[in-house]
Amino acid sequence: MSDQPSHPQSFWLADLGPLEARPALESDETVDVAIIGAGYTGLWTAYYLSVHSPETKVAILESQVAGFGASGRNGGWCSPNHEGMQGWLGGPKHDRAIALQHAMFDAIDEIGRVAGAEAIDCDYVKSGLLQVATSDAERARAQPILAQLHAHGFKEDDYRWLDTAACDEHVRIASARGGMHSPHGATVQPAKLARGLARAVEGRGVTVYENSAARSVAAGEVTTDRGRLRARVVLRCTEGYTPLLPGLKRKILPMHPVMVATAPLPDAAWAEIGAADRILFGDLHRNLTWAQRTADGRIAIGKGGSYFYGSKVREDFAPDSPMFAPAEQVLRDLFPSLGDIEITHRWGGPIGIARDMTPFVRFDASSGMGAAGGYVGSGVTTSNLAGRTLADLILGRDTERLTYPWVQHRSPAWEPEPLRWLGARTVWGMAVAADRAEERGRAGGLSGAIFRSVSGH
Repeated sequence: MSDQPSHPQSFWLADLGPLEARPALESDETVDVAIIGAGYTGLWTAYYLSVHSPETKVAILESQVAGFGASGRNGGWCSPNHEGMQGWLGGPKHDRAIALQHAMFDAIDEIGRVAGAEAIDCDYVKSGLLQVATSDAERARAQPILAQLHAHGFKEDDYRWLDTAACDEHVRIASARGGMHSPHGATVQPAKLARGLARAVEGRGVTVYENSAARSVAAGEVTTDRGRLRARVVLRCTEGYTPLLPGLKRKILPMHPVMVATAPLPDAAWAEIGAADRILFGDLHRNLTWAQRTADGRIAIGKGGSYFYGSKVREDFAPDSPMFAPAEQVLRDLFPSLGDIEITHRWGGPIGIARDMTPFVRFDASSGMGAAGGYVGSGVTTSNLAGRTLADLILGRDTERLTYPWVQHRSPAWEPEPLRWLGARTVWGMAVAADRAEERGRAGGLSGAIFRSVSGH
């Protein structure tokens, strides 16, 4: 790969050009609902509150600018995948977990519907999702997963296995051994979606305060450096930034995945690779790869992640950081014909992981406090459904969404340091070790079993 310096900002945000920040909160104000975080969860919640209750006065506090966090640097995967399913299947919440999965399918379409209705030009294409097995061992591991999905009532129209030739009709990946395909997937330019949502909620009467970091949060109020926002409802939609708030360091673990983007590829390269339908694509590794063909003809691809001691949150990664090596290597492995293609952007930042790898949507009507998150990197679609559910809870709307198993779910706290750091490194190391074993033609063995027992994958 080219060793030229690359842009440290996400390609998605850099693609938008300079952003002018909205005014900060400069005084004490009172609203009905105060939302901390102008990422997807906060913005979707505000959007559906404004749709169902236009008279409700809503304000959002954002420490940087709308879409600065994971919403402006993710892989742009509107994927049907979400965490928590394995823990619910076969138990008392089984039926509601299946219903939640079908709601995820619908949420992908809902994002497209809202983007169209609100004129949000976010390069939305309902393209489907293809996760390719790149070894025989990986293919063998995927078959029981697919069989279980079908046993739970999902159809071939939801999830199906494609042989190598059928995979190649979508995207031609070296060493492909077939793959799992779902039509339930869409690609977006994530920063355009976040910024477009911010404009849409403003148009509906929601106030967005930027450069207004929350310093303390309590029932009825949020305090920033220059003002206080009082509200009967306070919602924490901070995901991987949650440890920055007082007393919440052990609520969410901030893992830091990274991505790279190539320069636009020539037409000849795309003729060889395919992906003309802009399908979401990746592998079936435990240490997952996620990628898309961007609207301007790049490959944006991510892999890997790091946890920093003490739940430190970072966004400043030097272009030559070794953290980017897994993403660049997998790009070479999947598409060796690209050779020394130029990498123009390298970036990373925190996502939120709950202790039991299960997302949550919570609201306590007595205190007026609520929160949603724990998406484990699958937040583009999940956040839409979470935002709708939070709005239902706040407004007292009796919908099927309130019956899903993540509603009012509480994950245990993460361990104190150094156990948190040791645990995160060990589990992640087991995932990498199991993937390497499969690449060599062996089963994941003990490493894979340990990772599966912790993560459900």
